Amino acid sequence: MGQQIINGLFLGSIYALFALGYTLVFGVLDILNLAHAAIFMLATFAALALVTTFHFPIFLALPAAVLFAGLVGIVLERVAFRPLRSRADSNISGLISSLAVATILEAVALEVWGPNISRFPIGTLSDARVAIPGGVVSRLQLTIIAVAVVMFLALTWLLTRTRIGREVRAVAESPRAARVLGVNVDRVIASTFFLSSALGGAAGVLFGLAFNSISPDMGRSVELKGLAVIILGGMGSMPGAVLAGFLLGLTEVFVVAHLGASWRDAVSFAGLFLILVLRPQGLLGAAGAREA
Repeated sequence: MGQQIINGLFLGSIYALFALGYTLVFGVLDILNLAHAAIFMLATFAALALVTTFHFPIFLALPAAVLFAGLVGIVLERVAFRPLRSRADSNISGLISSLAVATILEAVALEVWGPNISRFPIGTLSDARVAIPGGVVSRLQLTIIAVAVVMFLALTWLLTRTRIGREVRAVAESPRAARVLGVNVDRVIASTFFLSSALGGAAGVLFGLAFNSISPDMGRSVELKGLAVIILGGMGSMPGAVLAGFLLGLTEVFVVAHLGASWRDAVSFAGLFLILVLRPQGLLGAAGAREA
């Protein structure tokens, strides 16, 4: 039982980080950025290149890849979303535009790195194990959980205690009112994409370290899970995304342990369906309202 909880928290940390990026953009723009999974993948390849080609230690490669992902997010916002925001159908057109960018980025990754599975070198991060009551936890698992918690706390502080955070929440509430009050809406939205993509990039690197299986289509394996997490937690609710990420991770681990891997997705999404029937706004969502 204890070991399964550890494994569930470990997996849930990755889902939560990935979903936080989705949630942040949705909370501000009311749109799903379907290029998020491609940025997740690019950041992983960036970290891999830094480790294998430039011989960076992973503790330097991780923040560098996160910064790279954030910068890609700014470019994505400028190219795929900003030109469409004045359109009446900006939500749908932005969704399609982000899907097109995701396809392009996957094609670029396929051309640069090829279709084969890439892996971090053995020993990139020590897999030493520590016995705890009820199970064994590895250094890798502790690192992933710690990074996820620290990034969530840092994001919460940023959005609640800083000027840029107040501006993000103002734009999420009403871009027009925020502009009247002197907020640079374009800058705030670009900052939101930077933060969102940085979170997705961090999730990608941690995913690559956890499973050591990196490929141009790796984002697809978590994209649907990320969508499930933000719906389960409540669209636009960051605490809800974190809670739902951990719940999904724990559910998958317990299902695999007791029913087998073939039942993992079926049971997880059946539970999602049941919760949304009973509580359509999600676990921590509020009907008719959304959070930044």
